[in-house]
Amino acid sequence: MKVILRKDVDTLGSAGEIVNVKDGYGRNYLIPREIAYPATRGFLKVYEQEKALRETKAARDMQKAHTLASKLGNLSLEATVQVGEDDKVFGAVTAQDIADLIAAKGYEVDKRDILLEEPIKALGIYNVPIKIATDVKAEIKVWVIKG
Repeated sequence: MKVILRKDVDTLGSAGEIVNVKDGYGRNYLIPREIAYPATRGFLKVYEQEKALRETKAARDMQKAHTLASKLGNLSLEATVQVGEDDKVFGAVTAQDIADLIAAKGYEVDKRDILLEEPIKALGIYNVPIKIATDVKAEIKVWVIKG
């Protein structure tokens, strides 16, 4: 049985390829799970339409990501922390703290997308990278100051 793959499958091939599989595997596994279509002219047209929609959506999402990255690139945040003698910081500024500061400015960023190597434990100015999309990153300035 020939099928058109809708998604990448490690053992078969990548999306869009027409591959030959056993009838039971195609009919009972690939097609019901919407991993593949039967290789007919009608389904080939359906797949091409889906592909065009996915590409349009991906381009729109990438444009939004670049817009957000440029807005976040101009952002400067102040994190106030308590300090003791000799300006020793109590606690640390974590990715969650930075996400909360960004949310206070009106932008939604997941804390897992903040690429902080380790929590900030000293006063100063830090450039913190943020992953917006697969190939899009922004860098914000975080000022850690006495509170």
